[in-house]
Amino acid sequence: MKEKLSAFARATSLRQLRALAATAEAGSISAAAAALGLTPPAVSQQLRLLEGTLGDVPLLARGAEGLRPTSAGREVLAALSRIEAALADCAAGIDTLRGLGRGEVAIGAVSTAKYFAPFALAAFQRAHPGIELSVRVGNRQQIVALLEAFELDIAITGYPPERLKLERAVIGEHPHVIIAAPDHRLVRRRRIPLDGLGGETFLLREPGSGTRDLMRRLFGAAMPPGRSAVELGSNETIKQAVMAGMGIALLSAHTVAAEVNDGRIAVLDVEGLPIVRQWFVVRRQDARVLPAAQALWQHFLKEGGRFLPALAPRFRAGSSVRRGTARNS
Repeated sequence: MKEKLSAFARATSLRQLRALAATAEAGSISAAAAALGLTPPAVSQQLRLLEGTLGDVPLLARGAEGLRPTSAGREVLAALSRIEAALADCAAGIDTLRGLGRGEVAIGAVSTAKYFAPFALAAFQRAHPGIELSVRVGNRQQIVALLEAFELDIAITGYPPERLKLERAVIGEHPHVIIAAPDHRLVRRRRIPLDGLGGETFLLREPGSGTRDLMRRLFGAAMPPGRSAVELGSNETIKQAVMAGMGIALLSAHTVAAEVNDGRIAVLDVEGLPIVRQWFVVRRQDARVLPAAQALWQHFLKEGGRFLPALAPRFRAGSSVRRGTARNS
């Protein structure tokens, strides 16, 4: 097996691997050739050579959306992601050794973190003007996928994935509350039981978001808990819908702090809430840490908490709080 792997490594080139990646992304050889600045026959030749080194195992199969990677093709593409990441790390490391005084960091943030992460990143840029930041924002599922593909150096999340070996550090507390329009009938009620929300319309984040997962853990088999549910694709859309009286929602307190303080949104006094989780900064244990990424990591460890939105007392833990552990955060 070792000899076969060595033969494959010796016979395979980056040109072949990138031809596969371009074809898988474009769905056709002609489109891949245009993206790579090559002719279609040249791309076809690279693909044949690559499959030949693997014993003519098919790497692409034609489907309804064009050429798509087979199981073997996905294995090769995953290897290419690791190779590209290693090459980028090598180039950045050499730049550091040459004393260029610069670097690049790829950082991902779950969408709820956009209410504080940009302020933390802006402060970092002022202190390190030579470091370039590439910022990716998405739901939890999307950020985890980027971590898996070695496309991020650092990520900000409220619920680190257990299946990845990650180094993690707490930034600060992350409370979640149920919100409603200020004139909602439940606003003046105190200690509302969870089952007392059964007659309400709930506004939900999309599947794959950490907030949606937290709501499922809160309500269990009763999810969705209300008489009806409306799925909306972002925190901002949900906030606008709540203010319009479409329903109620479970959201991060950091997401709605400004609207609550301005009186445009009300926090319901529900038993067991707020749920206080934690914000984490995470990075893969098996990825090389370059100086620029290490500087940003230290910045979040030392300064990240002070950029969290200031919360009124109604958001803070009281006698009815439910606290999450680091494992479930």
